[in-house]
Amino acid sequence: MDIDCPVYALPWPSFEDVCPLTLEAIAAPVLVTIKGIQPQGPYRFAGYSSGATLAYAIAQRLLDQDEVVAFMAFIDVTLPANPSNITPTQMVSEGVLETLKSVDDKHLELLECFAKHSSISQLLEKAQQIGAIPPDRHLHDEVLMYERIAQFQRALQSYRAPSLPIEIHQFYATDSALSRRTRWGKNSIGPETSSPMRGWDRILSPGAITAVPIQGDHVTMMSVPENRKALARAISTALTGGLEKDP
Repeated sequence: MDIDCPVYALPWPSFEDVCPLTLEAIAAPVLVTIKGIQPQGPYRFAGYSSGATLAYAIAQRLLDQDEVVAFMAFIDVTLPANPSNITPTQMVSEGVLETLKSVDDKHLELLECFAKHSSISQLLEKAQQIGAIPPDRHLHDEVLMYERIAQFQRALQSYRAPSLPIEIHQFYATDSALSRRTRWGKNSIGPETSSPMRGWDRILSPGAITAVPIQGDHVTMMSVPENRKALARAISTALTGGLEKDP
């Protein structure tokens, strides 16, 4: 980024130690890490996708402690208007299918049908059996990773974001990321996904949200180097207070 400031990547807590598994409970140990680095505010956060919703929950706890949250960058973060009609396991299964780029339509349909009635572990094993995953790849770590993501999705689905006295910068992707493989979730996609504010204007005033377009879709805004550089420049500009709000 074009700004001289320290940047810390926060580690995910061990979900085994979090009970009940809520976003607020997940935020607690992360907050301990933050306080160990910087005991007092002002605090500045940036988060991508659902990770930014966790950052919002952390900000909520900090504000409850009378701390100052001076900056909040959302990188293409949607606040759904309605509860999702698919389970966390199905969401993660969609993610698994998205990674299988070389699978033809026939085998993709087979895996989609299989995924509706199987665990994440069973889906990965089935994909390996039909050649979608190399036979020599060990699946243990992948299973643990995807199961961890599913746990986080459960916490996200139960979270009800409150209105907080903060301003956010929403760096939204200009292109749609819906692909031929994302079929279960089509009916649960609401109009907020095409709004620059991504639905956050339901709980925050429009004047508290600065919407900034970034080239690419939800994935390529981060994966394509030029888009990522543009995002870094935009965040740098926001940190220095140079962005104007969208009308």
